[in-house]
Amino acid sequence: MRLKICILASGSAGNSIHVASDTTDILIDAGLSGRQIEARLGTIGKKVENVDAVLISHEHSDHIRGLRFIDKKTSIPVYLNSATSRAVKDRGFPLSRARIFTNNSPFTLGDIRVTPFSVTHDASDPVGFAVYAGEVKISIATDLGHATHLVKDMLRGSHAIVIEANHDPRLLRDHPRPWALKQRIKSRQGHLSNESAASLIEEVATEKLQAVFLAHISSDCNRPHIGIEKISRSLARLGFGETAVIATCYERPTGVFEISADNDGGGAPARYTDKETLQGTHIEEE
Repeated sequence: MRLKICILASGSAGNSIHVASDTTDILIDAGLSGRQIEARLGTIGKKVENVDAVLISHEHSDHIRGLRFIDKKTSIPVYLNSATSRAVKDRGFPLSRARIFTNNSPFTLGDIRVTPFSVTHDASDPVGFAVYAGEVKISIATDLGHATHLVKDMLRGSHAIVIEANHDPRLLRDHPRPWALKQRIKSRQGHLSNESAASLIEEVATEKLQAVFLAHISSDCNRPHIGIEKISRSLARLGFGETAVIATCYERPTGVFEISADNDGGGAPARYTDKETLQGTHIEEE
């Protein structure tokens, strides 16, 4: 089997990831406006009507902004845990088709199996997701302050990993942000640095790993090439220099990557299913 993944947007302004099997389409987080969700799905030949479920990792606005649109304009169910559901409702977002999951307990959406797993972040009960189609596994952890043993266990054996690489410590230190905000970002409930992400990937990467997507890259306190270089070096030390490392951003989607497994469950190189990447794609803002 195979999974296709496109990071529609990633960053402090909004986050959403499209993952699809042969028969099932899901969105992980809906941190874009309805117009943007429709436009970015359109760039990969999808429509909102194609989406079978929306999964929410936590209640911060850059992950739930589109829920009013999802609730009012679509019939898509929204999957989240009970604490996040309460927090979303407390923020005034409707959830008329909420489906409550339990952390660390798998559930099925068509031919996709999902295991939500607990992560450390300053939200009510934040989670990452391991998404499976047959032997193919994509793991997603976009907001976390440090990697617990559980997080490492869930990421290990993935064919693709979406991992936060939020900041460069030197750039964060020198940026004129309030001291309290810097402390929050660096805390165990904050955001991973490039170095922390690279160390984590070095711990969990196996020969199956085809692609690493760097998520939630700070526009002020990071540079994509820094994160790419650090993660690529970590992979090279393991002998996985052929693994693709892709920086994501808020302004435009990535291309569509197809992730598949060979008969032994190992990985073949990830490949684009479209003819070219979407790095030049411009998405009109509202």
